[in-house]
Formats: sequence, C-alpha cells, structure tokens
Amino acid sequence: MSQLDIAEAGTKLQELLEIARSGEEVVITQGNRPVAKLVPIADKPLSPRQFGSMKDIIWVADDFDEPLTEEFKEYM
Repeated sequence: MSQLDIAEAGTKLQELLEIARSGEEVVITQGNRPVAKLVPIADKPLSPRQFGSMKDIIWVADDFDEPLTEEFKEYM
C-alpha cells in the first residue's frame, strides 16, 4: 500500500492511477491523517441477480400484511 500527502498526490495523479490499476491501494493523507483511498475497480462487473433466484429458499407467510395482534400493538 502506498501512502502520500495530498499535495504530492495532486502532482502525481496519473502515476497514482497506474498504481491503483495494477492492484495496489493508494492512501492519500492530509496532515498525516488518511483522507482518501484509491483502489482498483474489478474488471468484471458483478453479475446481476436473477428474478426468482431465491425461489424455494425464501418464503413469505400468507398473513404477513395482516394487522398486528393486540400483544404487538404496544411496540408501535
């Protein structure tokens, strides 16, 4: 992991982007305190979730939207 001050980062942005592209994290500091981090973005996008992919895994009770019973009304 590379770490450098914000003033230096401003003059070396292109170089820092290349470092991040190669897989290394770059931490930018201000007054010795970390304020930002450059990280590489994955080449492959995350796969979208497919409609129905949780079928038979998640279920919703038939009465999920019924009014609450008296014992639960005190929590409202």
